[in-house]
Amino acid sequence: MSAEQPAQTGFLPIVPDDLPEGWTSRVPDEGDVDELIALVSEAKKAIDGSGAVEDELIASEAVGEASWTRRQVVVLDPTGIIKVWARVHDRAAGRSNIDLTTDPQLGGEVEDRLAPSLLSWAEDVALRITRGRGLGGTRLDVSVHEDDDRLRCLLEDYGFSHARTWLQMSRPVQEDDADLATTHAREGVVVRQVSRYEDGTPVAADLQAVYRMIEESFADHFNSYRESFPEFLARLREAPGHRWDHWWIADIEVEGQWVPGGAVAAAVLPEDASGEHGTYIDYIGVHRLARGRGVAKSLLHAVLADTARRGRNRVSLEVDADSPTGADGLYESMGWVTRYRTESWHRDVVAEGSDAPVPQARLDEASDGASDDA
Repeated sequence: MSAEQPAQTGFLPIVPDDLPEGWTSRVPDEGDVDELIALVSEAKKAIDGSGAVEDELIASEAVGEASWTRRQVVVLDPTGIIKVWARVHDRAAGRSNIDLTTDPQLGGEVEDRLAPSLLSWAEDVALRITRGRGLGGTRLDVSVHEDDDRLRCLLEDYGFSHARTWLQMSRPVQEDDADLATTHAREGVVVRQVSRYEDGTPVAADLQAVYRMIEESFADHFNSYRESFPEFLARLREAPGHRWDHWWIADIEVEGQWVPGGAVAAAVLPEDASGEHGTYIDYIGVHRLARGRGVAKSLLHAVLADTARRGRNRVSLEVDADSPTGADGLYESMGWVTRYRTESWHRDVVAEGSDAPVPQARLDEASDGASDDA
């Protein structure tokens, strides 16, 4: 368990109420990691047949670096076996992500009895967190695999609604992709890695430029919300695959001056079934004033070339299925294909009796989504 977690959970409801007789719940600890990995693998296998999971990511979320922004419980059956892992991620002001991982052998009747208690616990936790932020409400956000009909039904029964669909896309990488950044260079666009000092520490001004490009390019997109610079850095650094040399800036020439026009924040993907690593594009953003200059393609070519030079086999990303900027079409034209889809299910909740403000950006359903950049 991370050093910070006990202090944070001390003022929050640690366990849900109204569990079936004989069932118990508690905060997970280091001794649960292997059991949680097995639980996540079985749940994934029941949905998509693969069972492939990121062991490091699960350990990080449960007890490691990524656990300090999460409030979580494991639910044990009467024999002491973990059957559910529930997490509330304090993503940013006005946003609380909920994850529910359930043993596929649990059975519908028991799951129906557990779900309301766990979702009620998650809502209570999210509202307490948002009160601590001085806000009057938050958006509950659950990601659902397109084949997970069971979770979809449980969320619908609890008042969640389907808000958006995302394409999970991947592109294979070959050796000759290593030259893409050179052969497809665009005049007036220069892509470079975030500058680093000799000890590998990134230059703060470049990190702020990446943050600014992504924040400003997504300001008019679907479900956009303001995330502070420290929150942005902390969240991306939580991932086991985080590397500073996977962040790029596209500088553009404007009236004889070179200024940032777009950026990419990427990470290392774990080994796939063939034993090969890949690259994942967490964010790619092009400032609206720089669009139409080939910045997006230049950034993508840089990532593909870097991935090829490192001997990896794929670059993956997520894009809004209804992107008004046509980002999915751009990716398809460059060789990306959709492997599967996920859905965002939302429920907006307001703290009872609170006169604190409710973030308005989270109520905007009119624009675009995650990882596209057009």
